[in-house]
Amino acid sequence: MFDYMDCALKLSESVFRQLNTAIAVSQMSSGQCRLAPLIQVIQDCSPLYHYTVKLMFKLHSCLPADTLQGHRDRFHEQFHSLRNFFRRASDMLYFKRLIQIPRLPEGPPNFLRASALAEHIKPVVVIPEEAPEDEEPENLIEIGSGPPAAEPAVVADLFEQTFGPPNGSMKDDRDLQIETLKREVETLRTELDKIQLEAQRYMAQLKGQVNALEAELEEQRKQKQKALVDNEQLRHEVARLRAAQLEGERHQGLREEAEKKASATEARYNKLKEKHSELITTHAELLRKNADTAKQLTVTQQSQEEVARVKEQLAFQVEQVKRESEMKLEEQSDQLEKLKRELEAKAGELVRVQAALSHAEQSGLELSSRLDALSAEKDTLSSVVGQRQAELVAAQSLVREKEAALDQEQQRSSRERDELQGRLADKESQEQGLQRRLLDEQFAMLRGTAAEAERILQDAVGKLDDPLHLRCTSSPDYLVSRAQAALDAVSALEKGHAQYLISRADASALVAALTRFSHLAADTIVHGSATSHLAPTDPADRLIDTCRECGVQALELVRQLQDQQALLQARPSLVQTPLQGILQLGQELKPKILDVRQEELGAVVDKEMAATSAAIEDAVRRIEDVMNQARHASSGVKLEVNERILNSCTDLMKAIRLLVTTSTSLQKEIVESGRGAATQQEFYAKNSRWTEGLISASKAVGWGATQLVESADRVVLHTGKYEELIVCSHEIAASTAQLVAASKVKADKHSPHLSRLQECSRAVNEMAASVVASTRSGQEQIEDRDTMDFSGLSLIKLKKQEMETQVRVLELEKTLEVERVRLGELRKQHYMLAGAVGTPGADEPGRPSAAPRGGTSKKPPLAQKPSVAPRQDQQLDKKDGSYAAPLVNY
Repeated sequence: MFDYMDCALKLSESVFRQLNTAIAVSQMSSGQCRLAPLIQVIQDCSPLYHYTVKLMFKLHSCLPADTLQGHRDRFHEQFHSLRNFFRRASDMLYFKRLIQIPRLPEGPPNFLRASALAEHIKPVVVIPEEAPEDEEPENLIEIGSGPPAAEPAVVADLFEQTFGPPNGSMKDDRDLQIETLKREVETLRTELDKIQLEAQRYMAQLKGQVNALEAELEEQRKQKQKALVDNEQLRHEVARLRAAQLEGERHQGLREEAEKKASATEARYNKLKEKHSELITTHAELLRKNADTAKQLTVTQQSQEEVARVKEQLAFQVEQVKRESEMKLEEQSDQLEKLKRELEAKAGELVRVQAALSHAEQSGLELSSRLDALSAEKDTLSSVVGQRQAELVAAQSLVREKEAALDQEQQRSSRERDELQGRLADKESQEQGLQRRLLDEQFAMLRGTAAEAERILQDAVGKLDDPLHLRCTSSPDYLVSRAQAALDAVSALEKGHAQYLISRADASALVAALTRFSHLAADTIVHGSATSHLAPTDPADRLIDTCRECGVQALELVRQLQDQQALLQARPSLVQTPLQGILQLGQELKPKILDVRQEELGAVVDKEMAATSAAIEDAVRRIEDVMNQARHASSGVKLEVNERILNSCTDLMKAIRLLVTTSTSLQKEIVESGRGAATQQEFYAKNSRWTEGLISASKAVGWGATQLVESADRVVLHTGKYEELIVCSHEIAASTAQLVAASKVKADKHSPHLSRLQECSRAVNEMAASVVASTRSGQEQIEDRDTMDFSGLSLIKLKKQEMETQVRVLELEKTLEVERVRLGELRKQHYMLAGAVGTPGADEPGRPSAAPRGGTSKKPPLAQKPSVAPRQDQQLDKKDGSYAAPLVNY
């Protein structure tokens, strides 16, 4: 029953919605067609509501109230919908004369109170009976049909009284009757002509009304076209406002980016804090103004959307009126055509009447009946024409109302358009002011950055003649790196300068490039001066002069950037020449001699590879000895942990031994395939840089194996730490990755030895990870974790221990920070020593190296960690199972 009620209510809602959309009333034919089905809906909904109320009271008497909560909610919704439906239907004139709609109470029944059933009144729908006036057409038909039956008798009696009974003069009487019938036919023809003239007049009037409606429709089309043009103009204005909004958002993004860069500069330059704070406050004001502009634009867009909606409604109403007018015109044209066809039929009937003059009595009866029908049709046509005229008058009044509403809407749209144009002009003026202010702020920021850059460069140039700077020294390698970075900064400065000349509203790229250039140029000048303190006299003098020239060119450039007129003639490329001179002098000052003669490199490689293999074999034997000692000295969990750690170390050593063997085979393959007609020693001498990297890698592997064995021995004897094993595993993984990288540099990528070497490298990494995992798991098993007993502690003692623990945590954090700083310094020093000792100059085939400076150097023992230079000419392959980070950290 609820579903049935929902379907009926949805039907009524759809009918009312269509009725409102079509702008129809209940007295029009279109509205009555839509409202007719609702009579049956009203008749169905009334008993449904009554039975639903009784069923709900019955259910509440049998079931708990909470169970029926959903039923009550659904009934309340249906009750309010049904009450609104009855109220709207009772207000319509169409239903008042056809059906009596009941009224529902103000509120739904209270099902929680059983006595409320007695207060319920059953709604009754009453359909009034038809009025007796409906029977009048039948009486009229009977009265109209009676006289033709009695007419022949009356005519015959009058004829006999006047002329007497017929006495053989039948021909003359018939002639008289024929003449009488002819006169009647003429009379009927005249009446028919009058009817035709009146119909033509009605047709002319209807055509005039149709032409008037067409003219009104054409005028409405013109107004619609004008409204569309105005709408298009407003749309263009809205698009322009949106573009302005997007431009404002872009400016906001640029301001935020400039703010961030100003904040970054503030961290390095304390003297620019005040200027940056002013920029930040200015940007905040601009952001607030921009937010206000965005709000105003949002309001404008909402008003434009409302105007568009109203225009669409008006266009829809005009289109609806147009469709109704066209439908009425079509109906009228159909009726006119029907009238023409009827008139033609009447003309045919008159012809048939003239042909059937011999049947006088029947013809007279037919003519009289036709005359009555024509009179009735005339009345019908007159009533139809009157109805059409009333409909046309209603349509004209409706069109006039729509025109008035459209005129008012056009006036309101024009006023709003004028207001929007005024606001747009104000916004454009404000935007121009903001643009000028932004340009000034960007140049002020650029000028402040250039001034600070000038002070930085002046300070660096002053270091060239500062006697306190004589004790400062630097390496040519670092000078070359600084000079190269400064050259890159000059290129970025050129790009930023070009972008600023194209768009003065964005100086962020130029400011960032200028900041970086000033720092790098100053660093290059200062480190050039420090490098000259350890260089010979002539190169030192040339380096000092080049640094001074670089400072002069850089100062002139930053001074030009502080002036708007000279900004256009600034040429950052002029600074590249002295920087390139500094870079060239730094390359010349790099050490170009080796600690070992190139003729001895081949023998050193073989010795180091053999020594590494021997060290690994020795490490394997020592691990086996340590394992035997651990089995005799420990038992239980400790024995299990020691065996697991030593087994993982043994597996790691076996993997390293296989990797060294494979690397030796790959090395021999490289030498055989690359030496050609030269000897093995000549090949090593020709590729001295690669050879030195191979030697360093092999030393590192041997050293790492020795350290791992010693750490494992100490851990088993409980004199070492588990962390030493973890660090040694990491060092071995890094050393083997360096050996793989050194072997892979000159190897063929399709070589089977290279594939096996990569597999061995992955196996070494896996074994190292296994050592780390077994060490950590053993450490967790061995370490004692005392359970905390707080049963005998009071609140004060707990608070005291908490404070002591916090103090201990802070001390450990401070110690950790200090140790990390120390580790960084150690790595930095190691890198410097490795670069000074192990980094040779560029390979020059065919050119013998210079003699060593301090005699023949000795090879470090295996237990001593060698100095390994980080490789920069090649990169690691991901197939090796290793990464560049361990090489750099080593």
